[in-house]
Amino acid sequence: MSWPEQIYTVLKSLDVRQVAYVPDGGHAQLIRLVNEDPDIHAVPLTTEQEGVAMLAGTWLGGQRGVLLMQSSGVGNCINMLSLIRTCQFPLLALVTMRGEYGEFNPWQVPMGTATEGALRLMDVHILRATAPEEVGDVVRAAGRMAFLGGSAMTVLLSQRLVGAKVFAE
Repeated sequence: MSWPEQIYTVLKSLDVRQVAYVPDGGHAQLIRLVNEDPDIHAVPLTTEQEGVAMLAGTWLGGQRGVLLMQSSGVGNCINMLSLIRTCQFPLLALVTMRGEYGEFNPWQVPMGTATEGALRLMDVHILRATAPEEVGDVVRAAGRMAFLGGSAMTVLLSQRLVGAKVFAE
């Protein structure tokens, strides 16, 4: 099973019913899977911070949700992440990393480098997956910590896992 399929299987086992996402090549296969599932409401976003608000509403409505985004989108969420602390709802975010392993685009490096620190400043706990065989277990652990433990959790999916984009060498 590919790592996006592992994530999809874990999300189903956690009874995730809503998936908010900003279109992203790293999440493309997972986005396709959730869009094809009639039991999951998949919502494309224009900005990542909309997803934090959507997950608050998802939780208040009695369902579980997840936010999919790229590391550059974490910077867009910083202010909205205060909503989690204030309103005390769980967060599960899956973040594909840029600005790491083999990055060609210098614009991705600053936020890629700052992603972990920015999340920690907002009291979001971080788990990281770097190899395909560990993705399912890491996402499952984060999901349990979020939905059963009430924590704000992010899984960082390493650029080494996702693969560095190459346009020209």
